[in-house]
Amino acid sequence: MPQFIKHRHRLLEWQTELLAATPTSTLHIRFQRPELPQGALPKVRDGGLIRQGIFNADGELWKRQRKTASSEFSTRSLRIFVVENVQREVTRRLLPQLRRAAASGAAVDLQDVLERFAFDNVCQVAFNEDPACLATEGRIPPAGAAPAGFAAAFRDAAAITACRFRYAVPWMWKVKKLLNVGSEKRLRESISTLNDFARGVIRSRKEKLRSPAAEAEGLRHQDLLSRFIAGEYNSDEFLRDIVLNFIAAGQETTSSALTWFFWVLSERSDVERKILEEIRSQSFGFDELKEMTYLHAAITEAMRLYPPVPWNSNYCLADDVLPDGTKVGKGWFVWLNAYAMGRMVELWGEDCGEFRPERWLGPAGEFRAESPFRFPAFNGGARSCLGKEMAYLR
Repeated sequence: MPQFIKHRHRLLEWQTELLAATPTSTLHIRFQRPELPQGALPKVRDGGLIRQGIFNADGELWKRQRKTASSEFSTRSLRIFVVENVQREVTRRLLPQLRRAAASGAAVDLQDVLERFAFDNVCQVAFNEDPACLATEGRIPPAGAAPAGFAAAFRDAAAITACRFRYAVPWMWKVKKLLNVGSEKRLRESISTLNDFARGVIRSRKEKLRSPAAEAEGLRHQDLLSRFIAGEYNSDEFLRDIVLNFIAAGQETTSSALTWFFWVLSERSDVERKILEEIRSQSFGFDELKEMTYLHAAITEAMRLYPPVPWNSNYCLADDVLPDGTKVGKGWFVWLNAYAMGRMVELWGEDCGEFRPERWLGPAGEFRAESPFRFPAFNGGARSCLGKEMAYLR
């Protein structure tokens, strides 16, 4: 605990140093806690945002959601819908806002701008609703009328839920929840706003899809919500959970990846020049984007060094032994540190700390993907990210 407190402002760097100093790149952290069933800790601390969505679900419920989502995410029509939404948001809002700032010489909080850009985009893909966060010159407006209130509520709920995992006194949030004070009071209010907005959109969309004009307007084959409504499992609660899970998955990860990408790019004019040359030689259609291999490599290299999800955890159901001989006991939590993996010499060579997009390109300039177990930015195995391809498109 003293070491944790000392390094809490630089946890990722501290963990990377510790892992690099161990022969097997694994650490054992022992602490006492009550026995919990699979996924119980995340579910207890979820606060009502994720609920029974794909991130928290296990067993048959998870399989059902995964199967439904996998089928929809693989369709070309959804990917084209994503590209079209991104193009509109970039040309009508993002670029004009950045041009105005450049012309006036004003400083820009790029992370804030990209958070609002990503939220507008992911809501349009999920709900076909536009919160218009990027239409304002300031930050996401405070909770109020939907959909602006939905954006503010989602931001607060996600931030407060994440803080539950970082309390130095783990049970403190429970006391605040019991007394309904402070952050826990705000969380309850935010979740209520999210539920009201989501359920209202779901019911309205169901009514529209039942109308004769729905097919002519193209409503049945656009956003994720409309696609899931057409599926076998389409109760209001199921739809609320699965769609909010995908918003949670796509908003901060996208904005984080883009923020770090532009940060590393700001120090590498040579990489910037190559990207601009590639962009100028292509149009921005769905098929043309796949040909931008150097841009693909540069974004991937930025995520190797600065993964949007720097660490993840799993719960062990039975005693096991990892390939390196590390024993893992039943009931243990196993944390995977993607941030540290991107800085390991044995995985990426002596230049592992260098931003070098060329490491992802073959002799002919083609993009070469790495094993997800070496580059886990999108997870791997059965729970690999379904939105990986769309994340690159966005």
